[in-house]
Amino acid sequence: MARILRINHIGLAVQDGQAAAFWSALGLERAGAERVPAEAVAIAFFPVGASRLELLEPLGAEGPVQKFLANRGEGVHHICFEVDDIRGLLAQLAAAGIELVNAEPRVGAEGSLVAFIHPRAAHGVLVELRQDGTARPGDPSHAAG
Repeated sequence: MARILRINHIGLAVQDGQAAAFWSALGLERAGAERVPAEAVAIAFFPVGASRLELLEPLGAEGPVQKFLANRGEGVHHICFEVDDIRGLLAQLAAAGIELVNAEPRVGAEGSLVAFIHPRAAHGVLVELRQDGTARPGDPSHAAG
């Protein structure tokens, strides 16, 4: 049976790179950044113990993060769980009738495999599942996460 290992990160939708200054003022150090053109988003990573914050800044007027900001403003976008077997967990969830955004994982930030559970199934929370270091040639193109 597939398992959740830990909270990998909490995704925060932000309007621009100025948000990073706040988290830095709290003493968090930026540990990396990545652009994911397929999702029209720039990502900055801030480790917090064994987890991290992931700042999601839209790249232009289109894309899911820009849509989120237009509808809800800045704030918590999603919570991401690191899992040991993403395909197995997706199959378990589908068998349990849980509504998924992605029935199959896709390549996300840092070459991980990611998939999302629909917020309707998770009482209003967008949940990302992530399996680190598992992307292979031929996997679908990058997604945020």
